[in-house]
Amino acid sequence: MNVLFVEDEAKIANFVQAGLKEQGFVVDYCDNGDEGYLRALDNEYDVIVLDIMVPGKDGLWILKQLRRSGRNAPVILLTARNELDDRLSGLNLGADDYIAKPFFVEELAARIHAVVRPSVGDRQNLLSVGSLKLDRITRKVTCNQQAIELTSREFNLLEYLMRSPGRVFTRTQILEHVWGYDFNPNTNVVDVCIQRIRKKIDSIDRANWIESIRGVGYRFCKPDLI
Repeated sequence: MNVLFVEDEAKIANFVQAGLKEQGFVVDYCDNGDEGYLRALDNEYDVIVLDIMVPGKDGLWILKQLRRSGRNAPVILLTARNELDDRLSGLNLGADDYIAKPFFVEELAARIHAVVRPSVGDRQNLLSVGSLKLDRITRKVTCNQQAIELTSREFNLLEYLMRSPGRVFTRTQILEHVWGYDFNPNTNVVDVCIQRIRKKIDSIDRANWIESIRGVGYRFCKPDLI
């Protein structure tokens, strides 16, 4: 499940990112409203976790503009302010839920699941390309109807690629979205993880679904590219 997380308090941001990733979420993080708004416009997220008080465009402004532009991704607002007026303002603008600081990551994860389940259909929860099927809710992967056991990281990487068949992703992009840290040219964690996924898929279907793009990165092939 892909989450856009907009929060400017570093301690909270680090805590929440680590906690959500441990539970299998793919977290796209930024620390200001201007960047957060652009990311929300340019990408499709399963849910947006948005602090009301962030530098740049504030959370309520972002929420208002997203709803005006037809963006319907569920939005959970975070704020240290617990007054009724703030809560009502967010809900009236189209927020799906509201959680006050401090909070437990487990509670936030539960709120995310609660707002996402009724907002997406089975077709969106199930990614299907050729013989491969990936269920984003149950976190199960099958190939030719045979189950493939993946680690949490392997699942997140495969989901990231399968969401955009045919699109080439650089190692930097993969690291930022799946591992959550800046690219280190000396690390080969992406390549190793790709090799493990390929080996598991190839034991059932040797269609070479994940293609290496020399000097760039990887892409998940559309059926017509194989």
